[in-house]
Amino acid sequence: MSTFDKPLAGRLAVVTGASRGIGRAAALALAEAGAHIIAVARTQGGLEELDDAIRQVGASATLVPLDLTDYDAIDRLGAGIHERWKRLDILVGNAGILGNLTPIGHVTPKTWAQVMEINVTANYRLIRSLDPLLRMSDAGRAIFVTSGAAQKCKAYWGPYSVSKAALDALVRTYAAETATTNVRAMLLNPGPLRTSMRKAAMPGEDETTLKTPEDLAPHFVRLARPDFDETGKIYDFPSDRVLTPQMAS
Repeated sequence: MSTFDKPLAGRLAVVTGASRGIGRAAALALAEAGAHIIAVARTQGGLEELDDAIRQVGASATLVPLDLTDYDAIDRLGAGIHERWKRLDILVGNAGILGNLTPIGHVTPKTWAQVMEINVTANYRLIRSLDPLLRMSDAGRAIFVTSGAAQKCKAYWGPYSVSKAALDALVRTYAAETATTNVRAMLLNPGPLRTSMRKAAMPGEDETTLKTPEDLAPHFVRLARPDFDETGKIYDFPSDRVLTPQMAS
């Protein structure tokens, strides 16, 4: 692949939830486009399998086994990137959990806290730790995975819907605060994809009718490119459009 075919050559990307599903596909696509991947996930085995796949496409990765509820570790991640590279070009905040599909009154405080910790607070802590590094890039790009659940507010999806609505507000605020810098912050709505989270939510669904994380992955590359200049908006994969949040379905 020529340099022209690698729009992210020489760039540095953090990807959370990188060991499987959307995160794995995004990390591999970014690597194929030339980025060095800092792969973050809880499972060492999954990270090592990703590392093998990245090496097979002629790229490289740094593996970071990390539980995103360990917020001090997120701070150490930022410090370590600063010490080694002095900047960060791309942040993909992908990791998320579904929680239980149940009436809000039946949600346990433990489940509520877990969903908020991973889907909202961990992403705030990532921004807090990595924003200075993104500002040191000539074109910092932050991409966070949202969901149509943030707007639809379907029965029994309470914690997940609330967490994604909060994530949307977090990222839009961050985009407003960085509008006059080289940083751009976008939300990405994958829609229905063939993932383990989707299977848990829709156990009777025919998976063969769904697109895959690999179908979505090239769009992470597009949003991560230095010449992509939108910010504070949602890329909606089902419609293949960049939408203002008020327009998103």
